[in-house]
Amino acid sequence: MDVLVVGAGPAGLAAAARLAASGTGTVEVLEREARAGGVPRHCHHGGFGRWGVTGPRYAESLVEAALGAGAAVRTGVTATGWAGPLSLDTTGPHGLERITARAVILATGARERPRTARLVPGTRPAGVLTTGELQQAVHVYRQEIGTRAVVVGAEPVSYAALSALRLAGVEVAALVMEEARAQVGLARATAARLGVARVPLLTGTAVTELLGHGRLSGVRLRHRDGRETVLACDTVVFTGDFVPDHELARRGGVLLDPGTRGPAVDGSFRTASPGVFAVGSGVHAVEPAGVAAGEGARVARAVRGYLDGAGWPSGGVPVVVDTPLRWVAPNRLVPGAHGGRFVLRTAEALVCPVLVVTQDGRGLYRERVRRRVLPNRGVYLSGGWVGRVDAGGGPVRVAFG
Repeated sequence: MDVLVVGAGPAGLAAAARLAASGTGTVEVLEREARAGGVPRHCHHGGFGRWGVTGPRYAESLVEAALGAGAAVRTGVTATGWAGPLSLDTTGPHGLERITARAVILATGARERPRTARLVPGTRPAGVLTTGELQQAVHVYRQEIGTRAVVVGAEPVSYAALSALRLAGVEVAALVMEEARAQVGLARATAARLGVARVPLLTGTAVTELLGHGRLSGVRLRHRDGRETVLACDTVVFTGDFVPDHELARRGGVLLDPGTRGPAVDGSFRTASPGVFAVGSGVHAVEPAGVAAGEGARVARAVRGYLDGAGWPSGGVPVVVDTPLRWVAPNRLVPGAHGGRFVLRTAEALVCPVLVVTQDGRGLYRERVRRRVLPNRGVYLSGGWVGRVDAGGGPVRVAFG
């Protein structure tokens, strides 16, 4: 096999479609879910793709493009480990299988951190969900959810959860966010875009305990002023706080970036392991589906170059960030990699800040972000400065000036 893609979300499907259409050879996509398309399959609101179609229709178009170009898409197949640098052990409907390819693209996506990873104490009742679990229950399995819910989070996906709850006929008692009121305007704008009715919005508030036995009966809240209250509900949805699904990369010894917690990649989405590429939310969690699909389309060029005999760079100059920035991707600069666009995250809200890029105290680039930047929202930096980096110098630093 020429190219094996792990993950049939927007990034993986876009990469497969572009590679197959270019005559790369045999291209196969593995997906552990029963259907291909990734997270958009469960997002029945609009806003996907160029014409703002719904998530399921967008996912269908990606699958159709990959199949139409000649790529094979196999569902219900899970990559469980590595048998060699470019060989994967898998399990699926036909049992165990070992697949070896000339190049591997990791497009494994991201996941929300559940209640356990957020260290929220309390009992273990039914009715505790993440957004992904909620959307599958509502849109795929048509399950009963509950009657009264609390949604935890302050990201766009939080409002996708509200939309799913509304469709299921569940009353939303409150949207709870630890963030301060500075984010309320954007939160309301996101709600309006998704057509979600107004709900009580509790800012500067944290869920400190889950209550109930058998079924959730309520959540204990701590407010900014130190007060504690109990809010009755039978469902709580923890949203956002995404982390890359990096287990497969870690098992294969692929170098991970400590900031993104996904594979470290250069501007051509090459990892430190020869022949292994990584794209999408499995590299940086989490960007809109269109951003992931765009990366999938762009990685095809680098994959074709590698298959045609282009060398695999070693080492490289790391790209690091200063607080309050949390991480940057790509996070490795090597000769021959294009500049492209860098994705960053901030831990603090700022109004129209200036991004400053330096290396060894030497200024490389300055760019003003012409909007407010907020936690859990993408901040983008153009890469026209990459050609000015000293390949033998120290790390490149990105900071707010």
